[in-house]
Amino acid sequence: MSLTNLDKVYWPAEHITKGDLIDYYQHISDVLLPYLQDRPQSLFRYPDGITRPGFVQKDVPHTPDWVRTVKLKAESTGEEVEYLVVDNKATLAYMNNLGCIQLNPWNARTASLQKPDYMVLDLDPGNNTFDEVIEVALAAKEVLHQVGATAYVKTSGATGMHVFVPLAARYEFEQVRRFALSVARHVHKKLPALTSLERKPKERKDKIYLDFLQNAIGQTIASVYSARPKPGAPVSTPLEWEELKPGLSPEMFTIQNIPDRIKEKGDLFKGVLGKGPDLLQCLEKLEEAP
Repeated sequence: MSLTNLDKVYWPAEHITKGDLIDYYQHISDVLLPYLQDRPQSLFRYPDGITRPGFVQKDVPHTPDWVRTVKLKAESTGEEVEYLVVDNKATLAYMNNLGCIQLNPWNARTASLQKPDYMVLDLDPGNNTFDEVIEVALAAKEVLHQVGATAYVKTSGATGMHVFVPLAARYEFEQVRRFALSVARHVHKKLPALTSLERKPKERKDKIYLDFLQNAIGQTIASVYSARPKPGAPVSTPLEWEELKPGLSPEMFTIQNIPDRIKEKGDLFKGVLGKGPDLLQCLEKLEEAP
């Protein structure tokens, strides 16, 4: 495979090129690939860098023979879509060469598309501070801890955070969505002035949206360790819960320092691909709680 236009500048202010992006992903590929393998991938392409509009591509009918794809019916149209699947370093580089700055894998693998590997609660702020997002993440951790579920957290790479619970593809999406909704309701009860369950931004009134709807087939969010097409080249970064303190900023984590962070701390997110709790037992406790 030949990589092209490696000198093209993707982040002008930081002088970070397409080649730098590919190098970043190849350097951390051993840690990153377990979160991508055997998952359909929605392609978020920015072939001209972050200062130009990007686009989303799901159907990739024309790929080299060595790139794996999988045909699935689109939930919205019912038509067959040929999704890219990133199983190895070469396919990762191929996808990055298409201008994919951000990585958006499905929550489920092709072997078990109806059963996600984890639950995710997406904390989506309005005009809130990151300190407020941290407060909500800690409240979510407390709710989950009280029902026996271990939670993992990462920055979104933008202004929000993502809270994950491992499930090991043991439950249907509808069960997982119900669990996420119940968690969101309890977090909202703890912080009613700061959080909202309303989908429409106008109805949230600058509160942090507890987005439980990411738990559906075909939904995607930025992968752990994914770069984001935003100034500074930020990365969606797993955190230790002890790091969630006032003053923490998502801009602290970029493609330039994440490799060293991984070397120092290891993969803080690896538990997300583990077995996790008994979801039905956790859900029962949540629904019985006042």
